[in-house]
Amino acid sequence: MLSMRIPFVNKPQTLGSMDHSLSGNLPLAAVLHTLSIMETKANAPAFARHEILVNASVEKVWGLLSDIDHWSSWQPDIPRAGLEGPLAPGTTFRWKSGGASVVSVIQEVVALRRLGWTGKAMGARARHLWVLEPRGGSVIVRTEESFEGWIVVLLKGMMQKTLDTSLKAWLRHLKETAERGA
Repeated sequence: MLSMRIPFVNKPQTLGSMDHSLSGNLPLAAVLHTLSIMETKANAPAFARHEILVNASVEKVWGLLSDIDHWSSWQPDIPRAGLEGPLAPGTTFRWKSGGASVVSVIQEVVALRRLGWTGKAMGARARHLWVLEPRGGSVIVRTEESFEGWIVVLLKGMMQKTLDTSLKAWLRHLKETAERGA
């Protein structure tokens, strides 16, 4: 299901559940124009973008990424993660990564294509985006993340290295797990 936000409504909506009276009965093209496409901040104090080819179906890769409650089963750097509701914009999830406790909020969900969230931990704010691009029976997986906040500015070099290392590890673990079960 395609998730979206309508600018003049303060709660996340989906095309299937949208109250058309709130949208003013706009034509579908006009409603689609209001989709909330999350972006990271390339000019943030720390920013990284990486990609990898995964030889597995997009459904398999999406299943691993979108099952937040089970990230710890394939991502050893995440000992716990828990989604506090449906996988939809506005839903909070709490997790531990690299020793830090993180509170994140889903910002974008486009099934089999895009998953994005924002998060906060120890003086840092993050924006993380995953994009899946099917290629036959394989998938190009792109991930990017930006960090901002006082701690990121103070420890910019270390935070940049941590971010790059972390994203590469996520991609490597995702590839190994998806291909093992392909």
